[in-house]
Amino acid sequence: MNARTNIGRHKAGGYLKKTNVMDPLHRFFRSAPHDPSRRTLLKLASLAGVSWLTPVAEMLARAQEQSPSREPAQSVILLWLAGGPSQLETFDPHPGMRIAGDTKAIETPLPDVLLAEGMEAVAAQMESISLVRNLVSKEGDHERGTYLVKTGYTPLPVLVHPSLGAICAHQLPAGGTEIPRHISILSGPWPSRGGFLGDQYDAFKIYDPAQPAPDMTATVEEDRLRRRQSDLEVVERSFRGRRAVGAANTLHEETIAAARRMMSSEQLSAFDIGQEPQALRDEYGDSAFGRGCLAARRLTEVGVRCVEVTLDGWDSHVNNYNTQQARVADMAPAFGALIKDLRERGQLERTVVICGGEFGRTPEINAAFGRDHWPGGFSIALAGGGIRGGIVLGETDSEGAKLSADQGRPVHDIHATVLTALGLDPAVENIAASAERPIKLSEGAAIAELLG
Repeated sequence: MNARTNIGRHKAGGYLKKTNVMDPLHRFFRSAPHDPSRRTLLKLASLAGVSWLTPVAEMLARAQEQSPSREPAQSVILLWLAGGPSQLETFDPHPGMRIAGDTKAIETPLPDVLLAEGMEAVAAQMESISLVRNLVSKEGDHERGTYLVKTGYTPLPVLVHPSLGAICAHQLPAGGTEIPRHISILSGPWPSRGGFLGDQYDAFKIYDPAQPAPDMTATVEEDRLRRRQSDLEVVERSFRGRRAVGAANTLHEETIAAARRMMSSEQLSAFDIGQEPQALRDEYGDSAFGRGCLAARRLTEVGVRCVEVTLDGWDSHVNNYNTQQARVADMAPAFGALIKDLRERGQLERTVVICGGEFGRTPEINAAFGRDHWPGGFSIALAGGGIRGGIVLGETDSEGAKLSADQGRPVHDIHATVLTALGLDPAVENIAASAERPIKLSEGAAIAELLG
């Protein structure tokens, strides 16, 4: 078998075992950065013989040296708009058209790109934000739609897939983080789960950051707490001696140890948005969601891999215009301030920000002046983490027709794009023990236009 054929033959998780002159390259590419420099490639050529280094490879290596690759993002902030935000009242207005109803539009710094009225704070940051306006799915139920958008997979009765946040916590380095690396603020009824990766990757839930994180302070004095912990260790030893397998499966010892570390960690201060200037807090808005977005920025700075901040109440079957406008009044200033704040602190390139919900709303207005569930063409916003800003992909029909398969983009492409921005290969597989089969991180394809 020649060298070229041997490189091309691979399985998920590693190359086929085959000894030839290419083995030094195999070892290198399993352990080295994704984009070796020209100097490194030339050094490898001396190990494997120069015949493989074609003029094309030389050109690519030279281009790489002239334009070194960006460091992958380290964290994700998901702004979860629970209930199904209307694309027409947020990221994809059609002013003057029948389907727009009472919604007006505003201009943005991007030519011919409009946002709905009330989104001024987001419009001001549009050079850092990109929109995908043609997402489609087959899930028009809240729970199933939430599952799909958070995991990238259709719900199955025999398997629970991990959410994007769980994958981040599982795949990205832990570093020195002493607090949970997957956090949900203002969590709704279907918080992000660890799925088959394990319950230890479930999101740690907190509520309005105006209040201290719950259960972080001992309710007794330090001496009494130490005595309690000593007594607990006696019970633990007995339990381990009698039920070793059961003790290991419950993970309760690891959970207790992690809780102890967290309770004494200086990183707990990341939850305290009171340490931020009042002027900055005002930019995010005087709302639980705004405070959650500010806390998310602080948490990612200390190594939390994914923070999900939920803004509920978008399910506007009745009185759509007023319902959506009330939610936009909380979402827009917080989203805009988050992007601005991350950029000014030099953190935007390290943090992917996603803003969206489980589906959109129908172009038709119903008899109760509301809009119903609409997975046939909805929007999501992306920013940071090396994702190019100022791009709008896809479009919905100005008359409200459902997008066809050719016109629409599947949700799992968003997952593949974010994973790629994080330096993760969407095709990497984990074994789902409950299904006894390998499952890819994502079955989608990264959106090349967003990953310039």
